[in-house]
Amino acid sequence: MADLLAIYVNDHLAASAGGVALARRVAGSRSGATADAARRLEQQMAARIDGEIELLTDEMRSEGMSELIEQIGRRENVLNLEYLLLDANGTRVAGDMPVTPTSLGWSDIALPTERSGHSAARVLHIRSVKLDNGMRLSVADDYGSIEDMRHAWLVAGVWSLIAFLVLSVMGGLLLSRAFLRRVDIIRNTAQAIISGDLESRIPLSGTNDNFDLLSRTLNQMLDRIQVLMEGVRHMSNDIAHALRTPLGRLHQKLETARAHAVGNASCERAIDRAQLETEAILKTFSALLRIAQIEVAARQSGFRNVDLSTLFEMVAEAYSVAAEEQGKTITANIAPSVRIQGDRELLAEMLANLLDNAIRHTPPGTHIDVVLRRNGSKMIASVADNGLGVPSEAKERIFQRFYRLDRSAKVEGTGLGLALVAAVSGLHGWQLSVADNAPGLRIEMSFDANLLWFPKATPKQAQRLVTDPVG
Repeated sequence: MADLLAIYVNDHLAASAGGVALARRVAGSRSGATADAARRLEQQMAARIDGEIELLTDEMRSEGMSELIEQIGRRENVLNLEYLLLDANGTRVAGDMPVTPTSLGWSDIALPTERSGHSAARVLHIRSVKLDNGMRLSVADDYGSIEDMRHAWLVAGVWSLIAFLVLSVMGGLLLSRAFLRRVDIIRNTAQAIISGDLESRIPLSGTNDNFDLLSRTLNQMLDRIQVLMEGVRHMSNDIAHALRTPLGRLHQKLETARAHAVGNASCERAIDRAQLETEAILKTFSALLRIAQIEVAARQSGFRNVDLSTLFEMVAEAYSVAAEEQGKTITANIAPSVRIQGDRELLAEMLANLLDNAIRHTPPGTHIDVVLRRNGSKMIASVADNGLGVPSEAKERIFQRFYRLDRSAKVEGTGLGLALVAAVSGLHGWQLSVADNAPGLRIEMSFDANLLWFPKATPKQAQRLVTDPVG
């Protein structure tokens, strides 16, 4: 999955880099085109000036000086060129050129002029030649047309580049949105599967792109995982049911044997111990099946609006009697009117297991606190005692199946009670933590009090569980 995502991201990064490079090439091509056009205009300007000089020179040779002067006057009024005719002494004879070239040949002379309300420099491109009679003829054209063209090309290039960049950014945003939307689809599907909907699959767009390839591969993997999990679940159920039946028969036979063993104290004790062991095994199988069903979200179909405050008060009150019989006390500090979406039976079983665990594994005189309090938008539920506590290295292991402390080995139970607490807490999306109560142990669960939505379970997962606490 990571490799395919990397391919797709790299493709888009390459496309973005390509867009930047293309923008640079466009800007470069604009600059090159402007320079080429300017060179062509300069060549045309020079050819035009050469043509004028050649025409006026021929005019003087064929018609004389007077006709040359008249031609200069007429052409100044018609053509957008500057003319200057000087005698051998440098005196102006004809033409209105505002400057006087100091040398023959080509020259460029800048002069100030008022243009568009501000002072700007005009540059004349001038060619000066000496006529046969010793006079000097100069013809000039204004570089302003070339500069205007350069300015127009520059403005057009800037706006074109801006438009290109805007379109590139918009295209990148659209591609990013499409990319993130596809990622969100995969993430939502993964979240649904984590929440227990093992039949959820990633939809395909039909474009056969990298995301479709990734989605198809993941769907095939999920199909395989589902088949394997179904096989394990069926096998576990089959084993549990297959063993519970003979164990149930064994229990009945022990009861029959117990009835016939009246008067034989040793037989009665042996049969009683065997019955207790059989009941413990049956209870362990039932607990394992319940935990397995919870962990695959089998109970989310039973989620309803639950008055958690009332539920906590009822369970705490119910266990107060058992605690008092063992010389322990339970106090409840419950925030009123806390309602959530959840499974009432499982939540009651979770709290029952926490209280049962605290009662069993603490010495007489222990005080047990049941708390449900608000902390901003969060709710904190906890069960704490001032008993012996749990070693720091064992705090993360107490929620594992069958884990028991050495000092609890002789206490009746299966080692599955806190595992069921972890399963129910995870099913409801609660954060479970263990802390030192100094002295004693505090097990705390935090959740969003306003969270009223949970992923739906499939019909196949809708199963009912008994609510006896697990030891």
